[in-house]
Amino acid sequence: MRSWLLTALRLTPVVAIVSGLSVVGLVGFRSVISLEQLRPSNSEVGTYIQTVGGIYAVLLAFVVYVVWGQFNDAHGLIHREATALVDLHRTASGLPAGTRAAIQEGLRDYTDAVLTDEWQAMTHYDQATIDRVGHRLDEVWTAIHACRPMTECQHIVFGEVLSRFNTLTDIRTGRLTSASSRIPHAMKILLYTGAILTIGSMYLMAIDAFWVHATVTAALAGAIAHVLFLIRDLDDAFAGDWQVAKEPFVRARLSFERATHLVDHA
Repeated sequence: MRSWLLTALRLTPVVAIVSGLSVVGLVGFRSVISLEQLRPSNSEVGTYIQTVGGIYAVLLAFVVYVVWGQFNDAHGLIHREATALVDLHRTASGLPAGTRAAIQEGLRDYTDAVLTDEWQAMTHYDQATIDRVGHRLDEVWTAIHACRPMTECQHIVFGEVLSRFNTLTDIRTGRLTSASSRIPHAMKILLYTGAILTIGSMYLMAIDAFWVHATVTAALAGAIAHVLFLIRDLDDAFAGDWQVAKEPFVRARLSFERATHLVDHA
C-alpha cells in the first residue's frame, strides 16, 4: 500500500474524531449557556479569539519549522552515512588482502545491523542495541588499526581509509543525535493545551445559526488536529508515516556486493 494512502487512513480518523468531539462539546456548551448570555460580549470575545488564535498559530508554525528542519537533517545524514560507507568500502580495496577483507566484511555486518536492529532501536531509545551495533564499527577500526601497508600506494590509501572512517563515525554520531532529538514535554503540554483553549474559545461566539457555528468550530479543530498529527509524526524521523527511508543503506549494501564481485574477478 502506498505511503500516502497509509497516511490518509491514519490521519482521516484523527481529524474526524477531533472535529466531531468539538461539535459535541459545542452542543453541550449551548445547552448550558444561551446565546443571549454570550451576545453582549461578542466583540470582546472576537478580539480575544484573534489574539489567542494568532499566538497559537505562530507557535504551531514555529514547531512545524523546527521538526521539519530536524527531519530534513536526519534525511541528509542518512544519505551522507550511506555514501561514506560506500566510499570506505571502495577505498579499502587498495589495502592488503587480509585487511581489505576484514574491513569490508565489518562494513557489511555494520550496515546489516543498522538495517535490521538499530533502525528500530533509534525509535525506542534502545541504547543497548545501539551500543551493540556501534561495536560492529569498532571492529572495523580494529581491522584498520592492524593494517600494515607494504607499498607507498598502500600508505596513501591507508591515510584515505583513516580519514573516511573518521568521517563515517562523525556522521553516525550526528544521526544518533538527530534520532534522539524530541520536542520537550513542556512544549507538548503547551501545544495540546493551546489546542483545547483555541477550539474551546469558539464556543464563546454568539452565532445564531448553529450549523455555521458547528462548521467553523469543526473546521478549526480539524485543522489543528492535522497540524498536531504532522508535528507528532515528524518529531520522530525514524518512525511513523513520514519516516526517513532506509533505501540509502539498502543501496549501499548492494553496492558492497557489486564491488566485492568486481574485485574478486579483477
